[in-house]
Order: sequence, then C-alpha cells, then structure tokens
Amino acid sequence: MNEVVTFLNENPVQYLATVGRDGKAKCRPFMFAGEMDGKLWFCTNNTKAVYKDLQANPYTEITVSSPAYAWIRLNGRAVFENNMAAKEMCIANPIVKGQYGEASNPIFEVFYLADAHAVIADFSGNPPQEYSL
Repeated sequence: MNEVVTFLNENPVQYLATVGRDGKAKCRPFMFAGEMDGKLWFCTNNTKAVYKDLQANPYTEITVSSPAYAWIRLNGRAVFENNMAAKEMCIANPIVKGQYGEASNPIFEVFYLADAHAVIADFSGNPPQEYSL
C-alpha cells in the first residue's frame, strides 16, 4: 500500500478511465485525495458526468507515469460513501477547497476503490510490482 500511495502522491495528476453511459471509453484528469483506513480515496461532484458514469458502471482504472518513466495502473470498483472524515481529508487540498468550499457541500462526493489492484512498472526490464489493496 505504501508504495502505491507514495507513487500517487509524487505524481499528483492521474488519469481516470470509465465506460461512459454512452458505452464509449472516457478518460479524465483526476487527483488522488489520500489513504485513510486502508482505502484509497478520491473525490468529485454529483453534477459531473464522471459521477454519473461511475454510478452506472463503478469499475474504473487510474494511471499516471512519473518523470522517470515508471507508471502505475490502479483499478477497482468505485464505492461512494458519505464519509465526513474522508471529505475533510479531501477538502484539505487547496484545489478541492477552492472548488467546493467545505466538506458539507451537497454536491461534494467521495469514493474509494474496493477490490483495488495496482501494478507499478517501468522500462528497466525488471518485473512489475503488483499489489492487491
């Protein structure tokens, strides 16, 4: 878990892929909010297409590469939860706070990845590192 959290924190703009409600692939820039209680948390708002897409099909994959040409692929099932502690963790990010103001904002949503699996790899020829989270 620590290696995954470190990689996501060091590469702050990830790309989240979903299957849109139109059946077509969608990929969006996203930010990892943090780890809490052994779960990887993210946030969005309930007026966005990504929220509606994840409600229709919660399976997602997130990827990002580092300046050193290493990358992570992280997949799982998005589970939305009205978790005030997770919302407070997310809103501590100034970018998120600037968008939503406070954790109690009714459009502000948080989710974690259930049954998460991560692969960290690079071009070194070494085998990828795999994590079940």
